[in-house]
Amino acid sequence: MELTPRQQITDLIKKSKRILVLTHRNPEGDSLGAEIALLLALKKLGKKVTAVAEGEIPSSYNFLKTLNELQHHLDHSRDFIVSVDIREVPVDKLGYKIEGDKLNIVITPAHGNFTPEMVNFSQSGNPFDLILAVDTPDIDQIGELYDENAQLFFEIPVVNIDHHVANEYFGKVNLVDITATSTCEIVLSILESLESEQKILDEEIATALLLGIITDTGSFRNPNTTPKSLTVAAQLVAAGARQQEIIKNIYKTKPLSTLRLWGRILASIREDKKYRIVWSLVAVRDLEQCGASEEDVTGAIDELLSSAPNADIILLLAERETEVFGSIRTSKEVDAAEVAKLFGGGGHKTSAGFKLKVQGLAEAERTALEKLRQYQERRLSLQTLKE
Repeated sequence: MELTPRQQITDLIKKSKRILVLTHRNPEGDSLGAEIALLLALKKLGKKVTAVAEGEIPSSYNFLKTLNELQHHLDHSRDFIVSVDIREVPVDKLGYKIEGDKLNIVITPAHGNFTPEMVNFSQSGNPFDLILAVDTPDIDQIGELYDENAQLFFEIPVVNIDHHVANEYFGKVNLVDITATSTCEIVLSILESLESEQKILDEEIATALLLGIITDTGSFRNPNTTPKSLTVAAQLVAAGARQQEIIKNIYKTKPLSTLRLWGRILASIREDKKYRIVWSLVAVRDLEQCGASEEDVTGAIDELLSSAPNADIILLLAERETEVFGSIRTSKEVDAAEVAKLFGGGGHKTSAGFKLKVQGLAEAERTALEKLRQYQERRLSLQTLKE
């Protein structure tokens, strides 16, 4: 009988000794929680584990005790090895010369002569025998780690663990459960299948997993909250997960820079009543004048704008150097991932995002509103016909 993806993953983990765990660039609660939980669990199983999280990590996650165990870059040997048999011809001197586009390695024998038959070439072996990619819909979102080490992903088995509808199933084994509220929910099921040999779940692992569930459900306020997610959360709290510590750091502790920025976002709220759209803008100068950073924008749409009444689509456009980032939240009648696809983005049913390569916020606002109004025109017209 063919093994399920979860069984295949369990089997691969048991057979592997050196495991690389990674996620998308600029990770957040679910991706960080999944990475840390796997890092700690695999170490308990005696594996040598490297976990990489590239990009910016919001300071609100600094309460995680093992956050400093995540690497920001992947450093491993890519040596090209020239081997010379010196059993019969010993070496007197070794040097090299660069002539134009060539590197000439010069080996002077103590006596006799070296021949081509005495020389062979090799590359240093792979430092890993398994890659676990978590909360990553497509492999390009991994960032520089993939760009600079693409060969690893062809030579080593890749396990893809995710819950996004837009996942591209890039792994040798793909455990993609779109009914799960978070990747952490899926990771827990994998750890449970590994617990036949020893107890894995402890306070730190449970806290990391609960972090992912809480952040991806908006502390169980989002429509994607399911009976299973509540049951799993209860299981993790029973295992020692520090639920109040998560709530305090993610939702209740905000620096003054964030509060100042949120004030500006609230002050610039705009509304299109006809098409049921609410939006706001964040310029680079807002960040500078408030003493805020890009991470301070995170949460504004969930904590502030999503409470706007009578809105089907809520949009926050944030200016960043040469791009404008768009965050979308929707009512249960509108699929946020479908809306984000209008701009080449993606995400979940009620939460999604995209990027616009445009000249400033004004152009981004015009482009986004034009497409959103067209989308709502079609959707509302069809809704009227059905009624």
